[in-house]
Amino acid sequence: MSRVPEWLGRLGAKLSEMGERLDERRAEVERDHRDPEAPAQAPAPALAAPAAAPTPARKPAPRPDPVTAIPWGVRVAAEAGWRLLVLAGTVWILMRVISAVQLVVFAFVIALLITALLQPTVARLCRYGMPRGPATALTAISGFVVIGLMGWFVTWQVMENIDTLSTQIQSGIDDLRNWLLKSPFHVTDKQINQIAKNLREAIGANTDQITSFGLEGVQVVVEALTGILLVFFSTLFLLYDGARIWQWFLKLVPSAAREGVAGAGPRAWRTLTAYVRGTVLVALIDAIFIGLGIYFLDVPMAVPLAVFIFLFSFIPLVGAVASGALAVVVALVTQGVFTAVMTLVVVLAVQQIEGHILQPFILGRAVRVHPLAVVLTVAAGGMVAGIGGAVVAVPLVAVTNTVVSYLHQYSHERYADEEPPEPAGTAPEDEAVQAEAGAGGAIPSDAEDPAHTT
Repeated sequence: MSRVPEWLGRLGAKLSEMGERLDERRAEVERDHRDPEAPAQAPAPALAAPAAAPTPARKPAPRPDPVTAIPWGVRVAAEAGWRLLVLAGTVWILMRVISAVQLVVFAFVIALLITALLQPTVARLCRYGMPRGPATALTAISGFVVIGLMGWFVTWQVMENIDTLSTQIQSGIDDLRNWLLKSPFHVTDKQINQIAKNLREAIGANTDQITSFGLEGVQVVVEALTGILLVFFSTLFLLYDGARIWQWFLKLVPSAAREGVAGAGPRAWRTLTAYVRGTVLVALIDAIFIGLGIYFLDVPMAVPLAVFIFLFSFIPLVGAVASGALAVVVALVTQGVFTAVMTLVVVLAVQQIEGHILQPFILGRAVRVHPLAVVLTVAAGGMVAGIGGAVVAVPLVAVTNTVVSYLHQYSHERYADEEPPEPAGTAPEDEAVQAEAGAGGAIPSDAEDPAHTT
């Protein structure tokens, strides 16, 4: 019996030792799963239940950048939209300014066209040894004298033949009336009288407007004389001092774009010169051949009509149609239907030769403008500024096309050796990096004088 307590004591000691080892093992496992940055905790006492590890709080997901939430197509449309709005506003303000000083702008533009026509003559006289001042004065005065003589000749011919033309027109109207009565269109005498009555009533109803238009003629004459003087003096200074004016203009251009503008200027001037000289030559050929045709058809005032055809030819497409229609109408009311049809044949034949042979051969690739662009440009110019806008619209588009094409090629050649910019990313940091990379090397050295590149 004395051995039993000793055996129970050894068993209890063994159980206590096993419990301590279990507690130590549990403490080691907890230390392995615990956050390494958390402070070490004292081991739990023996035979105590282990404390549950606290669950860490989950951080909320960051909200995306608002820029990245917008679709790429919407971003591109917005970027293009506000830039287009800025351009539209700039064009609108420019048009308002031009409309306020319309006379001065038109005078300067016409002076540019006349200068482009006369400048080769001045250069030729200077090569022959004549000083630039006398060469400029002689060329400008001769050019304006020729233009004045043309206007005087047309006026003189109209005044000399106005009585005969009135008689022929009255006779032609009677012949046209008889032809309509006998035509297969079944036109009655009552309908013709009604048309004539409507015309008389329309003229009578608009008598006040016609009278007011006549009273405004004095103002029109004053504006015309002012415009002629502005054109004359502008042409003189452009012929004599055009190079210095261009150099002064280049100083107003920012240095970053000065080199490109300096290269685009001479090319634009060559395009304008080619357009004016080619248009004058084509108009002269049209006037000569159509004038000869209507002269041999015995159409009255053939020479003044030829001069009108020459002047109207400066309005592309529309001018040729208007001048040809005028010749056909005069032939119809003076010589009858057959002569009018033959006049129409002559006009169409000359215009077909002009469109398919003369313009491609004379103008060539210098002022290549699509016919649709010509029609839309002439229509827009006429709506904005009348006949003057229709005249200057096409050369303006031709010069703009040349300048834009050159600047595009210049930019491509200048930055060909540089690495192209990466596609724009969605993060603002990427856009800033791209903008900083694209700005590098874009500004030329101020030590270079781009003006001398011309």
